[in-house]
Amino acid sequence: MLDKETISYERTVLVGILNREQPEEKLREYLDELEFLTYTAGGEVVGRFIQRVDTPNPKTFVGSGKIAEIEEFVRENDVGAVIFDDELSAVQQRNIEKQLRRKILDRTGLILDIFAQRASTSYARTQVELAQYEYLLPRLTGLWTHLERQRGGIGMRGPGETEIETDRRIVRDRISLLKKKLTRIDKQMETQRGNRGSLVRVALVGYTNVGKSTLMNVISKSEVFAENKLFATLDTTVRKVVLGNLPFLLSDTVGFIRKLPTQLVESFKSTLDEVREADLLLHVVDISHPSFEDHIASVNQILSEIKCADKQTVMVFNKIDLYKPETLDEDDLITPRTSRHYSMGEWRKTWMHRMGGNAVFISALNRENLDEFRKTVYREVRKIHISRFPYNNFLYPEHLDEYTQEEP
Repeated sequence: MLDKETISYERTVLVGILNREQPEEKLREYLDELEFLTYTAGGEVVGRFIQRVDTPNPKTFVGSGKIAEIEEFVRENDVGAVIFDDELSAVQQRNIEKQLRRKILDRTGLILDIFAQRASTSYARTQVELAQYEYLLPRLTGLWTHLERQRGGIGMRGPGETEIETDRRIVRDRISLLKKKLTRIDKQMETQRGNRGSLVRVALVGYTNVGKSTLMNVISKSEVFAENKLFATLDTTVRKVVLGNLPFLLSDTVGFIRKLPTQLVESFKSTLDEVREADLLLHVVDISHPSFEDHIASVNQILSEIKCADKQTVMVFNKIDLYKPETLDEDDLITPRTSRHYSMGEWRKTWMHRMGGNAVFISALNRENLDEFRKTVYREVRKIHISRFPYNNFLYPEHLDEYTQEEP
């Protein structure tokens, strides 16, 4: 990871709201995640602003008093950008920019910016560009108010089309062109997937920054880019893996996140097709994160949206080396004991125990419990393979440790 002191980070502030759907504890988790997103994008958070409102202000999202407070802070602290945790409407973004005279982003715009930085292949860049244009289209009015007037003068008389209407038409044409380009690439990728034969397909899924790429590198002996930042990997990577003498295809996919922009879900349709066509999902979870159960719920929701919720799944609880339960003072008789105080052994006895052996606890970075992980994956892949090729049953022992010729 790059040293924070060697990079010039843009000074930013974060803004969030409290309400019944988003209580204080949940909001702070969201803002912590938003701060990590900001750092990933190249920003340094120097302040946070929170306001309790039942419904966001239709003009400025937060109240006028809070806007004035933010305005004073950004002016005195040389802040370059203000980032809101929730999606802003075009009107809200325009009004806030007009008052604060700073760059205004919401969570969606920030994620799109990170994706634009991370996209390394032509395919990923096309997907991100499509999502950006679809996000931009309703916001053109705010970006081009200085051009929002009738054309006039010599050579400029015509049907009376405004500059903003011209820009909208250009953006719509670009969106149409990108969709056609993605359709062509989708067909090519579908052909590539079809050419892989009948090998069992396994896909790594999970929240962003849970260690999917690190695990991919460990078990496939490849060098997929992995970094302790959000969305380090955008492009799907597929590798052939052999456990014992049982081959299968393993794919590493883009990480999910709470409040994932709908534009990205649609734009990354082909990337998610790797998940749709997988025979087995390895749902990787960062068990050291205090909100890992929320992360599981967010991933399951997206899997449900892409009709993959019923797929055979192995839960892979990663980063056990970093897990530290919260502690209670022996004299504290007021604070209730919650799941955050569970030891690793206690977690294993909860709902995780009821998964029928399809829950493993590992550290991909430190290579802890990888033998148990390999045996579990081997067992599940073997079940699928034998159901597909019953005449190959004698080739593959029921358990990986029965295969004596496995390389060390």
